Amino acid sequence: MPRKLFTSESVTEGHPDKLCDQISDAILDAILEKDTNAHVACEVTACKGLIHVMGEITTTCYIDIDKEVRRVINKIGYNNSIYGFNGNTCGVIISINSQSPDIAMGVDCSFERKNGSKEVNYEIGAGDQGLMFGFACDETPEFMPLPISLAHKLAKRLSFIRKNGILYYLRPDGKTQVTVEYENDIPVRVDTVVVSSQHSEEVGLEQIQNDIMEKVILPVIPQKMVDKNTRILINPTGRFVIGGPAADSGLTGRKIIVDTYGGYSRHGGGAFSGKDATKVDRSGAYAARYIAKNLVAAGLAKKCEIQLAYAIGVSCPVSVRVDTFGTSDVSEELLSHVVGKIFDLRPCAIIDKFNLRSPIYFPLASYGQMGREDLNVGWEKTDKVEELKRAVDIMK
Repeated sequence: MPRKLFTSESVTEGHPDKLCDQISDAILDAILEKDTNAHVACEVTACKGLIHVMGEITTTCYIDIDKEVRRVINKIGYNNSIYGFNGNTCGVIISINSQSPDIAMGVDCSFERKNGSKEVNYEIGAGDQGLMFGFACDETPEFMPLPISLAHKLAKRLSFIRKNGILYYLRPDGKTQVTVEYENDIPVRVDTVVVSSQHSEEVGLEQIQNDIMEKVILPVIPQKMVDKNTRILINPTGRFVIGGPAADSGLTGRKIIVDTYGGYSRHGGGAFSGKDATKVDRSGAYAARYIAKNLVAAGLAKKCEIQLAYAIGVSCPVSVRVDTFGTSDVSEELLSHVVGKIFDLRPCAIIDKFNLRSPIYFPLASYGQMGREDLNVGWEKTDKVEELKRAVDIMK
């Protein structure tokens, strides 16, 4: 039987790129708390001693961006200069403009509305052209691929033991990686686990390896998936004292694979963090995940990928594609027809369905934006299962 390996990674809150994602989404949340109709496209860069906030924001409210930036940095744990970065003393540069009026005219009034449609869900158009993918499979209870699911759990656990003082010497930056072996597309064992964590200078490598094995890896990796050939690599360089923005620059949107399916599914290229839901890079990706998850949860496929594509200013997607990779007894043509009947994929409908004008985004900016059943987000609900089953039965 053919055996294949697949690897996914995750990062902790203190990783430079994730730091930027969290700042971007915290700014978005702060604006949405006061102005639910704001248009926000906010990006952040980080380097040693400096944060730069830039982008386009159109809103009726005022927020103290400098204060919000420092609050997030300190919350993550960079609140002391010995960690290499300090939210109390770092520089913050703000370069914000309003949204281009050429873009706004397509978002505020859709192509369909301009051509006579009176329907409410045609009110706004897509904030940009683009394609986005959603994916689901039956490998885990949350219908996510096992490698990214385990990598996220390791990263969350690493941050948990740091924040709760269980391992006093850990610092905010960290990365995890899991390689899973598959037999006929079924996960059968964990081949390799990699955990790298920033730490204080006084602790030795042997202690770090023993502690992370006991406190992080053993509680997360299912023992039935581990055998004598499983490799465990903990801080494989031997030292990780300098981390965060002091060691590497960070940028919003540079961890889009971590945010989605760990590379197991295709990606349209659009980032999420710092964007309000009129940007279909974000809302369309959530909708595609919702469709895929419901199809798999309904037993209509073991694995499913949805592609959506939009044109700027146009409300309806220009294409919807269903791919079940040969794991469904139902034709993809029939499933595509059912999806078109059941799911309203216009931006207004997606925003209303998932309550995307609310300040829900900061918690999503780390440990993945898909599979987050712990946050009770709308695109992770399986409330269309029965409707999908009935529709397929009728149309067969």
